Amino acid sequence: MQQRASTIEEYKKQINIIIEYINNHLDKPIDLAELAEVSHFSPFHFHRITRAFMGEPVGSYIVRVRLETAARLIRYTELSVSEIAYRVGYDVPTSLSKAFKQQYGISPTEYRINKDYMIMKKEKKNIQLNIKGPKVMDIPSKNAIYINLSGQYGNLDFGGSWQRLWQFVKEHKLFTAGMEHLAIYYDDPKVTEGDKLKTDLCLTIKKEATPQGEIGVKEIKGGKYALFLYCGPYDHLDAVYDAIYGRLLPESNLQLRDCPCFEKYLNHPDRTEPEKLKTEIYVPVISS
Repeated sequence: MQQRASTIEEYKKQINIIIEYINNHLDKPIDLAELAEVSHFSPFHFHRITRAFMGEPVGSYIVRVRLETAARLIRYTELSVSEIAYRVGYDVPTSLSKAFKQQYGISPTEYRINKDYMIMKKEKKNIQLNIKGPKVMDIPSKNAIYINLSGQYGNLDFGGSWQRLWQFVKEHKLFTAGMEHLAIYYDDPKVTEGDKLKTDLCLTIKKEATPQGEIGVKEIKGGKYALFLYCGPYDHLDAVYDAIYGRLLPESNLQLRDCPCFEKYLNHPDRTEPEKLKTEIYVPVISS
């Protein structure tokens, strides 16, 4: 129990360093790559760890703190809106005004005049998640054919991509028992712009294959992974990752390796009720 507590405390310590850095540099550009370096978190997992512990993406946190700081200065000081904008990191005062009105529904000048206007925080929904794990295990490297997809995860043509992969298997006689449907997600949808999100949709194979057109061939690196089994709709996977990175991993005293996670789908979404969909999530870890 002491080891688990120490892992959580170490994560919280690093999060505090990030928060202090942000708070002390609101008037300057804040580079997320520099924040990742300051935190000493793995670059592959930085965004998910910070989001899990901070309750929001680090980029959103920076914007929110800037706007909340501006709101306090507008309400309780005589500083001009222009000076406040520069103090909280906006090069152009109109950029602050636009962001402020978008966030709070009122302009900075109107907020200063209207002393009765209250800024309220939105309540987060409490989602009940069915997650089992972690089970730490050594996974062998896997060969796979894959299609690289770009764009918002919910808008990707998973069905058509799977069909093209299976057609490739049929045409090249690659079928063997035990083939797996995997997806490697390289980006966090709450951090990376939707059109820039990268996904490898993979079908594992045991026979030799040659790349052809959009279909590539790759090795999915093996090693030690923490396996989590999630049962439920895909729409809640963001909350699942928050629970994994914010609670389940640190409670298990597991350290992360510098490579991406991948998901394995155990049943077909077109033939399975959303609440019964099963997804295995593999998070790369170092031996404890």
